Amino acid sequence: MSGGVHFRRLAIIGMGLIGSSLARVVRNHGLADHIAAAARTQATIDTVQRLGLADSVTTEAAVAAAGADLVMICTPLGVYSEIAEAMAPALEAGAIVSDVGSVKRTAFSDIQPHLPAGVHLVPGHPVAGTEHSGPESGFAELFEGRWCILTPGEDTEEGAVETVAALWRRAGMSVEVMDAAHHDQVMAITSHLPHLIAYTIVGTATDLGERLQREVAKFSAGGFRDFTRIAASDPVMWRDVFLANSEAVLEMLGRFNEDLTALQRAIRRGQGEVLEDTFARTRAIRQGVIDAKQA
Repeated sequence: MSGGVHFRRLAIIGMGLIGSSLARVVRNHGLADHIAAAARTQATIDTVQRLGLADSVTTEAAVAAAGADLVMICTPLGVYSEIAEAMAPALEAGAIVSDVGSVKRTAFSDIQPHLPAGVHLVPGHPVAGTEHSGPESGFAELFEGRWCILTPGEDTEEGAVETVAALWRRAGMSVEVMDAAHHDQVMAITSHLPHLIAYTIVGTATDLGERLQREVAKFSAGGFRDFTRIAASDPVMWRDVFLANSEAVLEMLGRFNEDLTALQRAIRRGQGEVLEDTFARTRAIRQGVIDAKQA
């Protein structure tokens, strides 16, 4: 059973962690008659074929998108415009175009201008992932118990939104609809800033002396170990995220710097009560994450 959602032809552009995991979900549950996959390199195409993730593979987005009732863009944000422009002539009226990027205003600025009349844009962001990339890193359970945020425009057809929502629900996700700008602000603090901090801390460790570097790796406890996991994420994807969501990230980074300065001052002045109060308040956030079953 398809759970109310089924596609004649589903095109997935980009077969990394998210794209390949979605392909596994669709394959496992029989949600599409035909899965067409597009990837940039022949090596990725060969892997997709070996894993049996698609019925057809190509390096051309337009070839995969031709005749598709849903096109899911699963590439780094930096190539959105190029992909949309290339596949636009192949899109049929009534087709839905969605994406999985973590900056939603980019979908409106880089995808929407290229879409022909009658094609529906439903930007989306499945908030799930690991530090791994490539088609072999995907797994169908990636999305289970997680949230997917959709950010359709005000005039987007309701049926198109529900179709995309139904697909992500079938993957095991809860779906929420919000404004694209608000989404980008939320992600700036919950995802983008933590990644920036992780990259910075691990980068600081790489500048230490060789002996100290060895000891950092050897004696890494949970804190630094977790930072290295986050900092192992796809550098191209995250480069594009920070450039695309620079305004919101810089705003949150400014707030973080102010808070960090306050803690620095408390440590210098020996203000233990300030430190303890801050740490006690932040524990509540962790409990909220646990209560929301996102731990």
